[in-house]
Amino acid sequence: MSRTTTTRRMLAAGAAAFSATMVLAGCGGGDIESTATASSATNKCGTVNLAVDPWVGMEASVAVVKYVAEKNLGCTVETKDLKEEVAWQGFGTGQVDVIIEDWGHPELQKKYVDEDKTAEVVGPNGNEGLIGWYVPKWMAEKYPDITDYNNLNKYAALFKTSESGGKGQLLDGDPSYVSYDEALVKNLKLDYKVVYTGSEAALITAFDQATAKKTPLLGYFYAPQWKLVDLGLVRVNLPKWDAATCKADKQAAACDYEPTTLNKVARTEFMNSGSPAADLIKNFTWTNDDQNLVAKYIAGDKLSDEDAAKKWVDANPDKVKAWLPAS
Repeated sequence: MSRTTTTRRMLAAGAAAFSATMVLAGCGGGDIESTATASSATNKCGTVNLAVDPWVGMEASVAVVKYVAEKNLGCTVETKDLKEEVAWQGFGTGQVDVIIEDWGHPELQKKYVDEDKTAEVVGPNGNEGLIGWYVPKWMAEKYPDITDYNNLNKYAALFKTSESGGKGQLLDGDPSYVSYDEALVKNLKLDYKVVYTGSEAALITAFDQATAKKTPLLGYFYAPQWKLVDLGLVRVNLPKWDAATCKADKQAAACDYEPTTLNKVARTEFMNSGSPAADLIKNFTWTNDDQNLVAKYIAGDKLSDEDAAKKWVDANPDKVKAWLPAS
């Protein structure tokens, strides 16, 4: 797939829907028809269908896996821009073979892994996910106590916007992302309103502007994400996450987000197909720093997905070699 901008991907993915006719909506609102699986392909690898959820970090992971699968294994790789829940639905139809980065959706895992058995958790991809609330570096320096959630109400007036209804604004990204910020605001009795930008691109733009213009901003953000490092955003300390007390109903949430080991999830039939791409998916693992670097190539340096992947692959031959099937 030729690279689109992150913003266009967000808009296209937002229109994605799953229908009873087994068609997934993708880039530009067009229909993605069923593609050949490995068993019906003319080469040993066949076609591999990779979901691309709407954030540049996952785009980076998919770009590298796609490049290696095509260049080293001779696969045909189809990438499909989809929201997280829609991507899981594709396991049952064969239209999605792999979600390379799952941020934790127990309800989807229960349905597609435990009940339908159309998918399986392949294992960690090496990335460690951490969601939280952040402010620009200049705010943490000017207001040192602002990084303690107990002091947020004191600063609520700084964050008021035309959309926050007289309260402080907590800016979130795509509404489909894993988030329980509305519950946190309510349960921690914070004088804030959650406002959604609608996309990762818009959220990043807001933090870019808040940093450059020194305007107040409190927002949802996450690692791995190259902009988190690039801008030096500072995390707000919410009540510490604890496994014994924070696993309950998220609507009752009153503590920080759980650190998440990001997993690879794949279609069971694909993993049992004998395709060498299945071994690649099993073996694929890299670090947050690896992903952030490729994401920076794509979003910051404006390289195409293929060029960004090639640049990283050429610089990391030993890592790539460890992913490849044993000859």
